[in-house]
Amino acid sequence: MRIALTRARMLALALVVTGVTGVMAVSAMSANSQSVVKVTKSAKLHTSILVNRQGHTLYSLSAETHGRFICTDKGCLSIWKPLVVARGTKPAGAANLATIKRPDGRIQVTYRGLPLYSFAEDTKAGDTKGNGFKDVGTWRVAAIGKAAPAAPPTGGYGGYGG
Repeated sequence: MRIALTRARMLALALVVTGVTGVMAVSAMSANSQSVVKVTKSAKLHTSILVNRQGHTLYSLSAETHGRFICTDKGCLSIWKPLVVARGTKPAGAANLATIKRPDGRIQVTYRGLPLYSFAEDTKAGDTKGNGFKDVGTWRVAAIGKAAPAAPPTGGYGGYGG
């Protein structure tokens, strides 16, 4: 009788633990997806673009393809701020978002395979001052559907190639 009662208690405990673990797994799955970008219409560029949660325009660098990072040193990172998330986060807010591991170990959000950055000189929502910025490649606004229209060429700060 005692053995049967002990087995019944163990079975009940196992069911409780399984139920709690299942609830935690569902919570963890929903916690992994995080809205990190928004799509907005740029009146200046006449197209829909990606912006961060603060409404600042997001950019990608033409030379950063196939996992190759150019913007890695202090000079570049003082101007171009990587859009990073916690490890295990699935970025949400637009289609074609993913993540890539940066050389410094942080996890950066990508759009169509290109790492996303904000530009330090974009001081208010809607600014696109970094569009067309040339240095070791060309910085372009992350536009939905088609590439952002080219801006007049601008000088670079130079010297921060990786």
